Amino acid sequence: MNKSELINEISQQAGLTKVEAGQALNGLIKTIESTLQAGDSIALVGFGTFYVKDRAERKGRNPLTGQEITISAAKTPAFKPGKSLKDAVNK
Repeated sequence: MNKSELINEISQQAGLTKVEAGQALNGLIKTIESTLQAGDSIALVGFGTFYVKDRAERKGRNPLTGQEITISAAKTPAFKPGKSLKDAVNK
């Protein structure tokens, strides 16, 4: 499912126009981004938790030359599904 298909589905499920559903989805995405940028997490009970994960610096190899390189530390967004979501997927 792509973004426009998701907007159509939200529109039908919530009884909103496609414009309103698009604005709601964009607002949700921006809120998640800004919250994670601030280092906070978002917990939606039953659905899951969005959080920031720290990845340590590590060694890797350049696949072309085989030369060892250092991959710098980074922060990455992560999602941990909640029990209700896991149960719904495994029906």
